[in-house]
Formats: sequence, C-alpha cells, structure tokens
Amino acid sequence: MRARRVLTVVALALAPLGAHAQAVPSASPGPAQGRVLHMIVPFPAGSSPDLIARILTERLAPALKHPVIVENRPGAGGNVGTAAVAHAAPDGYTVGLSIQGPLAVNKVLYKKLAYDPFQDLVPVTLVATSPNLLVVDPRLGVASVKDLVALAKKQPGKLNYGSVGNGSASHLTMEMFKEAAGIDLVHVPYPGSPQVNAAIVAGDVAAAFVVPATAMPLVQSGRLKALAVSTDHPSAALPAYPSVADSGFPGVVSVAWNAVVAPAGTPQPTVERLSRELRAIIHSDDVREKFLRLYFEPAGSTPEELGALMRSELERWRSIIEETGASAD
Repeated sequence: MRARRVLTVVALALAPLGAHAQAVPSASPGPAQGRVLHMIVPFPAGSSPDLIARILTERLAPALKHPVIVENRPGAGGNVGTAAVAHAAPDGYTVGLSIQGPLAVNKVLYKKLAYDPFQDLVPVTLVATSPNLLVVDPRLGVASVKDLVALAKKQPGKLNYGSVGNGSASHLTMEMFKEAAGIDLVHVPYPGSPQVNAAIVAGDVAAAFVVPATAMPLVQSGRLKALAVSTDHPSAALPAYPSVADSGFPGVVSVAWNAVVAPAGTPQPTVERLSRELRAIIHSDDVREKFLRLYFEPAGSTPEELGALMRSELERWRSIIEETGASAD
C-alpha cells in the first residue's frame, strides 16, 4: 500500500485570498498583526506525520514570512483532523498534512465519511514516501517472515496486529499480507505509530506494519524485532532487511506516503504558491537529510501530480479492500 496532517497557517502572503485581493506583506506582521497559518496533523505528536510536519514548518514560516503552527488532531484513523481541513474556510490560512488513508482509501473503506477527499480538498504537494516495516514482539521468537507465518498458522485468530487506523497503510498492508500468506490475525487500530509500537512492546499486540521513523529506535534497542520491508526489493534506506516480496509473498508491496492538502475553494494562486514553497523546502539539502534520517524519501509534486496519485491509490486499494474484505468497522 502506498501508502502522515492539518496545517493551519498564517495568511499565506500568497496572492489574492478570497473574494477581496490582499497585498502581499513585505515583512512578517508578527502574531499580533497578522493571522497564523495552522498546519493540522491528524495524528498524535511524535507520529511520523507529525515529525515530517515540524520539519516542513520550520522552513515554511520564514519562506512565507508568517508564523506557522502545527496542530495535532488525531482520531478515527486520521479522519478527524483531515475533516477539519476539509471544513475550514478556504482562505489560505489552513492546510493539512495527511496520509493516503484519509486522503484516498477511506472513501471506499468507510460507509460514511464527514468529508469527501476528492470534492472537499484540493491537492498541494506530495511530501515524502517510506517503506512499511514489518515489526513483531521479540518474545514471539520469530526471526523471519516465514517464521511469523508458521506461528500464525499454528494459532489461527490468536495473534493480533496493530495499525495507525482503519484505511492506513499499516492496516491495509497487513490485510494484504494476511491474504497472501493465508493467516488469520486480529486487527487493533491505534491513534498513531508511537501507540502501535508501545502496544507491541507491552505485549498487547504481536505485530504491525509501521513506518521506520518511529520503530527503528526501538528495533535498535531490542524492544522490537524487524523482519522485512514492504517494497518489491530491498530498501536503500533499510538494506539490512529483506522485502516481504523476496520472503515469498511477491504481491505484498506497499509504500506509505504523506501529502499537503487545502480546503476545496482555496484560491488557485494560493495553492500554487504554497506548492512551490513546499517543493523548494522538500528538495533543499538539509530537509532531504532530515527526511532520510527518518527513513523517508523526499518527494515533492505539483498539485496535479498529487491529485493523480490520490485517484490511482483509491482504485488500487479499492480492489484490495474488495479482495481482502477489509473494513473500517
């Protein structure tokens, strides 16, 4: 699954905002003189979308000459915060940084959503991508993907797995893996990746597909056991681990991604400027290095390219949801 946020930001000093054109300020007005741009992240503090958002906003504020605030609004697998972006005034002061579940997949996974990602949001830019990492509780005593499959087949329905919410890459990647391996694991959703990792460490769940950014420190300390990445080949970011595909399950390929969106109706000049500024930030050497340290590959795209990705992800995961019977319930 290819696979994490809502930005509430100060008046984007971007061309006309709303019905009345406003002049672009020549200098930052300061909090008391101007509005703040809020970046809403629909996952908890410490989650990978939150970490990515904070890297971006550190550079975005001086680029726009306005303060930018990251606002965490977790809940319902990212739907709560993403809906807040969709329902915000389309005046250029609110944007969101979210992931593929709330931005595409949840349209078919949920019977009812409080927003339509294709009608209530406008794409701004793809930010970064990352492989999903299959991690397990070291106390299971498994050393490979095949070991995990063998254990699960001995205990059908007895092992559970965590995810960062229904429709997330971690949820649907595991459902894809279950289908390919012919195993039965019970799904337990959590608000974000730190909570999933903590649940495995505590012994509450046995396994999960998670982004490496939050899991690798626990892997390196021995509190989690990493088995494989969900790419179709070994990952350059994590060369020590085989791919799930190379472990005998070639169809299990999924990459997590996150992107910036804005409320539908946000003026096109505002969207285009924000996209340009963010792409420049994403492609800068220092931000690229920070992303790579989190096991994310910098992306950056035009609004049109992100829109095409959202539509393709919807169709790809629609078929997988139908095949696996994955549900948000």
